Amino acid sequence: MTSRLADAGATVSEQVPLSTLTTLRLGGPARILAECATTDVLVDVVRLLDTENVPTLIVAGGSNLVVGDAGFDGVVVKVTTTAVELGTDRVRAEAGAVWDDVVEKTVAAGFGGLEALSGIPGSAGATPVQNVGAYGVEVGSVLRRVRLLDRRTGDVRWVGPEDLGLGYRTSVLKHSDAALVVDIELEVRPDGSSAPLGYRELATALGAGEGERRPAAEVREQVLTLRRGKGMVLDAADHDTWSAGSFFTNPVVPDDALPAVLAAVAARVGTEVRVPRFPADGGTKLSAGWLIERAGFGKGFPSEDAPARLSTKHTLALTNRGHASTADLVALARQVRDGVQEAFGVRLEPEPVPVGCRI
Repeated sequence: MTSRLADAGATVSEQVPLSTLTTLRLGGPARILAECATTDVLVDVVRLLDTENVPTLIVAGGSNLVVGDAGFDGVVVKVTTTAVELGTDRVRAEAGAVWDDVVEKTVAAGFGGLEALSGIPGSAGATPVQNVGAYGVEVGSVLRRVRLLDRRTGDVRWVGPEDLGLGYRTSVLKHSDAALVVDIELEVRPDGSSAPLGYRELATALGAGEGERRPAAEVREQVLTLRRGKGMVLDAADHDTWSAGSFFTNPVVPDDALPAVLAAVAARVGTEVRVPRFPADGGTKLSAGWLIERAGFGKGFPSEDAPARLSTKHTLALTNRGHASTADLVALARQVRDGVQEAFGVRLEPEPVPVGCRI
């Protein structure tokens, strides 16, 4: 298989630590790593592996993976395609392009619309899979179309966002190997103005009202400042950024369950405390970070010398302090999840995808 992958155009190596390919810097070895620098090579390599029924893991930015300590006993396909093409009101990016590079290029070229998504780690191809969002903007709101490799038929075709089942941090592509994103195309604003400011923290930092627009470059700068303050911009020297970003999604509590949850919160923290909550499809969205902290898991939990800790800047991020194992991180995730459920009756769901481990 190694020689056949090389014949297909991949750069092939063996026993590569997956800790070098993930933002958590965790994970055991990949038996075989096949790096694909063009879309044609990527499609040919994945078709070959699927035809031969070879266990395959696709990795690009590695920002949303929790890989087990035993690694992956198959072929890891590393997507290293990088092309970004700007049009009059759109941007097209290959799946392996660094997401923040895509945002930066649009802003530098005088376009607006993506600036609120600045600083998010990972690849362009992962953004519709997760329906990535921040500061009031989701990829689904600016997505024009996605080019997919159908791994059942081998066909490659463009599909619209209506075919992706986009929801809060999810899509039909998540937790499924049926299709692989190879390109995305997004709408941008030619006048250089931002998306309407729909997130209070960002609007306040800019001295603007909610719903206002500002120059995209100004908004991008402020978003990066806010994210750095929470350890959410990658920095090799800062262990608070050795993470998968927000580890748990904000829970949506059904209407019939909300009174019991609010009663549990009041019993723990008092009736005078305001509970952050927002309307959502299917119920009311609560803040996972707020629940984690009020359940007794503060910044830096459990201790300064723990190998895996909550970020010292942001309770929603689980971090590797430089010598953690995946088992350490998973144990912390379970402790936090179970503690929140015991305190408030709310079960938090992990956002990253586990590979070779169970959260």
